[in-house]
Amino acid sequence: MKNILIAGGSSAAGIAAAKVFVDAGYRVITVGSSLERISTAADASGAIGLVADLANSDDVARLRQEINGQYGPVYGLIHLVGGWRGGGSIPEQSDADWDFLQRNVVQTLRLTSQEFFTELVTEAGRLAVVSSTGLAKPTASNANYVAAKAAAEAWVLALAEGFAKQATESASAAAVVLRVKALLTDEMKTAQPERKFPGYTHVDELGTQILEAFTNTAESLNSTIISLG
Repeated sequence: MKNILIAGGSSAAGIAAAKVFVDAGYRVITVGSSLERISTAADASGAIGLVADLANSDDVARLRQEINGQYGPVYGLIHLVGGWRGGGSIPEQSDADWDFLQRNVVQTLRLTSQEFFTELVTEAGRLAVVSSTGLAKPTASNANYVAAKAAAEAWVLALAEGFAKQATESASAAAVVLRVKALLTDEMKTAQPERKFPGYTHVDELGTQILEAFTNTAESLNSTIISLG
């Protein structure tokens, strides 16, 4: 059974993605920073819940050792750690918001992908990160946010080049970016039944799209940017 690691698994998107992959026959290991939240998420999806600070290199190394020791190597890494900070003009883009975004969006991706890079190559695995369609037309009010997302995308494309360099004739890992305008949940629809949410991507659809991407060949998938919604 192939192992899928979801970073940021306590989010609605993490729960939805875990359900999709569990139903498809994968073993899903979902990771969050809060034991209470990740336990609830794991119970809801049928995944295995683990706790780690994914912005801390020592904790990420410990996590890999724990996963490898109990379940074997990771085949797929789905990075869903994020959060939004924004609003205001360029002078109003705060250091506090930037620090939050850099830590959650960039640092957690950098550390997890570095730590699991070798086994993703060995397993001819897959890596996916969720980004923003806002990168196509950055706005002043979203400057911190889109800058962090752009850094994450650049890192993923660099990973893709690294995967390509390690490819053999028979096997290759692949990395993909999925851009969304915003994510939608059933709770959001219930709270605002009159709203249409144009361009939003439902978290269930996101999970399905990631699964479909993972089934593509590495050659066709690697370094691609897929826009949803």
